[in-house]
Amino acid sequence: MTEFDTVGDDAIRRGDATAAYFHRTEDVLEHAGRNPTVVAELATDQFPTGDFDLFAGVKDVAALLEGLPIDVDALPEGTLFDGGPVLRIEGPYRAFARHESPILGFTAHASGVATAALESRVAAPDSRLLSFGTRHVHPAIGAMVERAALVGGADGVSHVAAGEVLDREVGGTMPHALLICFGRGNQEAAWRAFDEAVDADVPRVALCDTYGDEVDEVLRAVETLGDDLDAVRLDTTGSRRGDLRHIVREVRWELTARDAPEPEILLSGGLGPADLRALRDVADSFGVGGYIANADPLDFALDIVEIDGEPAAKRGKLSGTKSVYRTPDGGHHVGLCDRAGPEDGESLLAPLIRDGEVVRAFDIDAAAERALADAERVGFRN
Repeated sequence: MTEFDTVGDDAIRRGDATAAYFHRTEDVLEHAGRNPTVVAELATDQFPTGDFDLFAGVKDVAALLEGLPIDVDALPEGTLFDGGPVLRIEGPYRAFARHESPILGFTAHASGVATAALESRVAAPDSRLLSFGTRHVHPAIGAMVERAALVGGADGVSHVAAGEVLDREVGGTMPHALLICFGRGNQEAAWRAFDEAVDADVPRVALCDTYGDEVDEVLRAVETLGDDLDAVRLDTTGSRRGDLRHIVREVRWELTARDAPEPEILLSGGLGPADLRALRDVADSFGVGGYIANADPLDFALDIVEIDGEPAAKRGKLSGTKSVYRTPDGGHHVGLCDRAGPEDGESLLAPLIRDGEVVRAFDIDAAAERALADAERVGFRN
């Protein structure tokens, strides 16, 4: 038993974090003396749809399947796709059968989060984008959410334990609870105490909407901390927000009218890509929470498409081992692996595991750069 309702690494690795029928399938195949060599492909749609998603979660799949007598090919982390396989496994079926559920979970959830982060990134390409949403998810998966957010283009994360897992410095501002603990009318005392207490390398970001009008609280924060104030955060709840764009413009106007220092303006609180597009010319930074962290997992399926060298698939799936390609015009193409691909097409599937050995390194920054370049290439939700 565990103190929290979580499944540990050992259970995942030994294949118990799965549906019971995979264990029973192994028992039946062993009883029957069958263990065919299969090709299984992970995909959402069979054919390209024009609706792209971002692939993530492959690092955890590699860690899960390492040491098994199989070969695995996969899209590089941070690649956009809109159909066809994103990952392909070849080997004795019983070697990996029980791992289907975690393979789906690792990729479906991370890819959904990464896609939402990329949608936010392209909505405000020149703004600082911070992942603020791990409070919406089970704490055990905080690192997965933050990693996927970074792959999708987030500039920073806030989950402390995730930062340790990912070897990333985490950021954060201050909660309304801090201001409330000092009491109504004592916001200056809270901002001043924050400035005195936290490390010097932590940006001074004052939350300016706890009790009063945003313009008034910003002016008070600037007067309190002066040039030491790096940014102000406006996080007004949706029920009281009003015209947020007008509020930000009013804040800037009043600071300018007083020749006051002008800190950066960070907006947060239920924001999504549409909000970012509408506010990106008046705000400097955005903290996006639920839109990223609460993203729906993608509907991946892992299907056998070849058995003992012969095409095989269930009804509604395309049989035969496939490849996927990116053409110079940004097109995504699916074709049979033993046939020629499109002219000038770049094959996207690349070795991940060979004879049980992981043959790929994983770099979050490289994956994020790939995602942004691929987004431009395919015209992703601009």
